[in-house]
Amino acid sequence: MMEEPAADIPRDGGHGENILMIRLKSLGDILFVLPALNLMRDNFPHARITFLVSGEYAPLLRGFAAIDSVIPIDRGIYRRKNIRAIWATTLGLVRRLRREKFTLVVDFQGYGETAWLTWLTGARRRWGYVYRPGSAWAYTHGVKFPEKLHPVHRNLSLQTRCGVPPKPIRNEFLLPEAELRPARGFFREHGMDPARPTLFIQPFTSTPEKNWPLEKFLSLARHWRQREAQVIFGGGPAERESLRPAREAGFPVAAGAPLLAMAGLMKHCTLVIGSDTGLVHLAVAMGKRVCMLIHRLNVDSLFPYGHPEWVVESSSEAGVAGIDVSRVVQASEAVLREHLADARAFAAPGRPAAIF
Repeated sequence: MMEEPAADIPRDGGHGENILMIRLKSLGDILFVLPALNLMRDNFPHARITFLVSGEYAPLLRGFAAIDSVIPIDRGIYRRKNIRAIWATTLGLVRRLRREKFTLVVDFQGYGETAWLTWLTGARRRWGYVYRPGSAWAYTHGVKFPEKLHPVHRNLSLQTRCGVPPKPIRNEFLLPEAELRPARGFFREHGMDPARPTLFIQPFTSTPEKNWPLEKFLSLARHWRQREAQVIFGGGPAERESLRPAREAGFPVAAGAPLLAMAGLMKHCTLVIGSDTGLVHLAVAMGKRVCMLIHRLNVDSLFPYGHPEWVVESSSEAGVAGIDVSRVVQASEAVLREHLADARAFAAPGRPAAIF
């Protein structure tokens, strides 16, 4: 069924409603569901809300305050091609989805895998984006996928087009206080002061053409170190070796830290700099100031949500790699001036405020 208004949505604050929201991957795409999740909670404060997600991203959902429970899927089992394990895992998941007796399922991914899972819940109301007409069968309310929207607006649109009343948008990731302790330990270990201006640099993305060259990030880091700012380089476990030049240059490197420990580090920083990658979008959802390096073809749809001005846009056919270091220096300096009115705040006691 396509584009039919969902006249049977809960109208009593969600009493008795049991809602499942689905987005299996990836980091940025799951974060883009956060405002839609908050919209559901704001409209239906008494509903029970569960989130179905790939297991490696389950820790992220500890910052999604609107969720009551999480169902993680070990999708690695399917890559290992152990037929017995695949059958047992799938059967167990389907049994749980049926046992939960969901009254409403919202599929934000809309692929064949999640369409099937949505249908298998047996929920009376099933909403989802339809990429191709052949997948409309899985949903009681299928909505045509809108191409040229920021993913946050796309996810919100799925719900409002199914009848959920719009409300003020909340893109709020609430990092648990316990997750800040590892970050404080990291600062102590590296002789850093959380009160001093600190830049968090995330140099890599999952897509090589989105990456700004590491040597340019190092030039940026050296620029700010010379001006008494602290700099941390972040990355995943697979990027430890790639970040060796940063370690050799004397910069603290947090490659391989757990996801929420990385979030804690960003929470302590003044500015987060990187390309279009999940950690930068996570910083935005935590209310941190970011500087995103992005190709002009993606500016309209993948900017830091709510802040299209927080980008340094490529101006050459070389894409992101063609952005000059001086432009990023200028953008980061503007942020530091904006957030720290007195430049003396950059200097340690007894030292000159040399940052500018």
